[in-house]
Amino acid sequence: MSNTLKRNLLPRHLIMIALGGSIGTGLFLASGSSIAIAGPAGALLAYVLIAIMVYFLMSSLGEMAAFRPTTGSFCEYSTKYVSPEFGFAMGWNYWFSWAITIAAEITAASLVMQFWYPGVNIIIWSVIFFVAIFALNMFAVHVYGETEYWLSFVKVSAVVIFIVVGTLAIFGLIGTKEAVGFQNWQISGGPFHHGFTGFMAVFLVAGFSFQGTELIGVAAGEAREPQKAIPLAVKKTFWRLFIFYVLAIGVISFLIPFNSPTLISSNSDSTTSPFTQILSNAGFASAATIMNIVVLVAILSAANASMYSATRIMWNLAKSNHAPKTLEYVNKRGLPIAALIITAAIGSLFFLTSLLGNGTVFIWLVNISSLSGFIAWFGIALSHYRFRNAFYAQNRDLNELPYRSKWFPIAPIIAMILILLIIFGQEYESLTSGSMGIEKFLATYLGVFTFIGLIIGYRLIKKTKTIPLEDCDLTKIEH
Repeated sequence: MSNTLKRNLLPRHLIMIALGGSIGTGLFLASGSSIAIAGPAGALLAYVLIAIMVYFLMSSLGEMAAFRPTTGSFCEYSTKYVSPEFGFAMGWNYWFSWAITIAAEITAASLVMQFWYPGVNIIIWSVIFFVAIFALNMFAVHVYGETEYWLSFVKVSAVVIFIVVGTLAIFGLIGTKEAVGFQNWQISGGPFHHGFTGFMAVFLVAGFSFQGTELIGVAAGEAREPQKAIPLAVKKTFWRLFIFYVLAIGVISFLIPFNSPTLISSNSDSTTSPFTQILSNAGFASAATIMNIVVLVAILSAANASMYSATRIMWNLAKSNHAPKTLEYVNKRGLPIAALIITAAIGSLFFLTSLLGNGTVFIWLVNISSLSGFIAWFGIALSHYRFRNAFYAQNRDLNELPYRSKWFPIAPIIAMILILLIIFGQEYESLTSGSMGIEKFLATYLGVFTFIGLIIGYRLIKKTKTIPLEDCDLTKIEH
């Protein structure tokens, strides 16, 4: 039985895998939800803060992944640099995060199809897209990497075109409408809609949008020359994401009012992307149709990246003895087939959309996935904090690090504090007023309680302890 993955991913594949996991539903659909929740200024500020935090996290992950590249990445780092129980809980949490994201992306793609076929049940599209994504993940990793590269190239190009066209529309230089200026920022109730509460609530949506940047670390175990490829991918990916998201959110906030019923929210069954709306409003009907096709491609690309990453994480869980060993099996093409099948089964949760309102299920899936993603980000920051301190405690030379993150220890500490504030503060008003229903409470915090339960249960059963810094495994992997 084989249990070794093949190193067939090039640097350009790593960059596009990270972009592919990040530029999808969060940008093309959920961006509208964030503006509806927090208003234009609140949404833009939230995305800027999340972007800064993500840079800290990517630098932390890049340092560890370049030193010790491994598929499953920071889940294994959590085991080696924090404690076995923390690594166990982190691995299962991160796998769940991406498995649920598959459902969110498939649901989003099905919603987009209603642009052309409003009378067709979204379950039909969900089944078609799900089978297609599953089939694509059955190919060897270099096929996945090349496919993801070109899919990401298409949507990155589309985002650039959208930003240019949208900016011209803001000043009335294109389309049939006059310059809008700041009129949508001056509507009563904005620009900080719902005040501090709305600002905190939108962090989950903003976080969901950026989650996927850490896929660089997940794919590190299948990268050629990871010591060179990973630092390059970290630098290029972050700045591209920062520019794309901040500028795109800015364009949307200027051109679509925060109270527009066309923005997807828990109170809306809207199925149109803000990107498509803006091109339509600018008088480019055919361009809007093309953009909607790009939106569909982008979301399916993100679903593809989600299934890829979740499968590799489950394979790593089995390899680390945190899951049944049968899930470690890799076929002759280097594909962890057993892990793929189990992951696909969980991803099929998109069938929930047939029972509840489309907008409601979409927001729930985003929230559940986002919160699990924040927990994973906390694990990256904590693992790196202890990794670097273990270097100091064992008198190791920092020149051994192929890539050294900036602003240590301030960066990981700020990231951890901000993540905790977001997790426990984004439902502050509902918690303090007692207005949060049991369904919303479970959708929001079930992942946190499950994560804590996994840590406590593993520690009690296995009798594990936090690893002293002097005993952390700092073995460097050379390739």
